[in-house]
Amino acid sequence: MAQTLVSKKLIPTILCGGAGSRLWPVSREHHPKPFIRLADGQSLLQKAFLRGALLPDATEVLTVTNREFFFKTEDELREVNSKGLGTAYILEPVGRNTAAAIAVAALQVVERHGADAVMLVLAADHMISNQPAFAAAVGEAVAFAQEGKLVTFGIKPESPETGYGYIEAKGNTVLRFVEKPNLEKAQEYLRSGRFHWNAGIFCFAAGTILAEMERHCPEILAACKACLAVSRLAAGKGFVQTELDAASFKEVPSESIDYAVMEKSSNVAVVPCDIGWSDIGSWNALGDLAAPDENGNRIEGKALVYNSRNCTIHSKERVLGAVGVNDLIIIDTPDAVLVADKSCAQDVKHIYARLKSEGHEAHKLHRTVHRPWGTYTILEEGVGFKIKRIEVKPGASLSLQMHHHRSEHWIVVNGMAKVVNGEHELLLNTNQSTYIPAGHKHRLENPGLIDLVMIEVQSGSYLGEDDIVRFQDNYGRA
Repeated sequence: MAQTLVSKKLIPTILCGGAGSRLWPVSREHHPKPFIRLADGQSLLQKAFLRGALLPDATEVLTVTNREFFFKTEDELREVNSKGLGTAYILEPVGRNTAAAIAVAALQVVERHGADAVMLVLAADHMISNQPAFAAAVGEAVAFAQEGKLVTFGIKPESPETGYGYIEAKGNTVLRFVEKPNLEKAQEYLRSGRFHWNAGIFCFAAGTILAEMERHCPEILAACKACLAVSRLAAGKGFVQTELDAASFKEVPSESIDYAVMEKSSNVAVVPCDIGWSDIGSWNALGDLAAPDENGNRIEGKALVYNSRNCTIHSKERVLGAVGVNDLIIIDTPDAVLVADKSCAQDVKHIYARLKSEGHEAHKLHRTVHRPWGTYTILEEGVGFKIKRIEVKPGASLSLQMHHHRSEHWIVVNGMAKVVNGEHELLLNTNQSTYIPAGHKHRLENPGLIDLVMIEVQSGSYLGEDDIVRFQDNYGRA
C-alpha cells in the first residue's frame, strides 16, 4: 500500500465551464449553466462553493474558470462567502477539458499547500441535495486519498439512464469505467447491482494526481507546467489569481480526466454514495427541482395553466398562459422562447448549435449582460439606434474608450455619474444628461455609494459591441 499522507488540508476545487446548451435559452455561451439562479435565489456555482466551503478542514476554495467569467464568478462567490474563506482562481483563456484544468490546479495546490494537500474536484453545475451524506462520503474519500488513492464518487442508479457514464465496482474497488450505454445495456447495469453512475467528482492528494498524470498523460502535464511558468500570478488579502498564458495554454492537449488518467490507472477507488446528486443536464432535471402542482406541472415565475398536465414552465419576466397542453417544456426569456416535448429535452442543444452556426446573438448573450463594472440591458434596438439601461456598481468605472461609428446620449436616472467626455470632466446627478459624439474619448464612473443607473441611447451607422477602442481599463481589457 502507498505511504499514508497526514495533511489536514482540504482544497475544494471547482471546475466552472461549459456552455450548458441543453438549458438554452436561460443558459448562454456568456451566461453558462453554473450561473443559473434557482428558485431559492442561489446559483449552481454558489451552491458548489458552499458545498465545499462547509466541509471540515476546507482550507481554501480554488475555482478554475474562463478568463471572461472571472469578475462574474468573483461576485457570485463573494455574495455567499460569509465566513471569508480564502479563495483562489485559475483563469483559462480557452477551454482545454478537465485533464488540463485539474493539472494546473494540482500544480498550484502543490506550490501553495504541499503535495499531500487533498483536492476535492467538484463540477460547478451539479446539484447535491443531501449535504450530510455528501460530507460523510467526502470523509471516506479523503481517507482513501490519504492512502495515495485516486478516488471517484459513484451514485446509486435509480433508473437505466443513458446520459451518464458508469463505474463497475466491487466494494470500493473499481473494475472498469463504462461510457454512456444504450438503453439495453443501462437496464442490464441496473439489474446487476454492480454499477454506479459516474458523478464526475474526484478526490486525491495533489502529488498523487500529478504522479499519475506523469505516468499516463505526460504530454498534458508537461504542457501545463510550461504554461504556468510563463503565466501571470496576482495575490491579495484572502485571494490568489493565476491568469494562464493564452499562447501556451492553447497548446495543451484537450482530454477529459476520465480518459487521460482515471480509466488507465490501477490506483482508483470508488466511494458509492446516495447524496441527492443530479448533473442538471436538461430542462427535465432542472424542472424537477420545483415542487409539482396537483397536475404535475412544475412552474417557476409568472405562469397560469388550465387543463394542462406534467409541464415544466419557466417565465420570470412575462405572464405566460398554457391551456390544454401536456408534457411540454415552455421556457420564456425576454429575447427567446423554447417550446419542447419533455421526451426531447436532450435535443435542445440542436437549437443552440443552429443559433451558434448562424452567428445569432441569442446563443451567446442575454439582453442583460454582465460586465466587471456592472450590467447593461438592451431595452430596444432598430435600424440606426439602440437603447440600453446601464447599471454601474459603486466605485466601479468603464474603460476610457472611443467608438468610430456611433454617438451616445447618457441620461442619469439614479445615483451620480463622473464622466470624461473628450477634454471635459463633469459630474451628473439624477435627471442630468450629456452627449458624446463619435470619435470622442469618454469614460463613465460611479463615484457614489449607491448603484448608478442610466439610460444610454446609441445612434449611428454601426452599433456592434466590437466598435470599441480601449485606451485604459481597470480590468485588463485595454
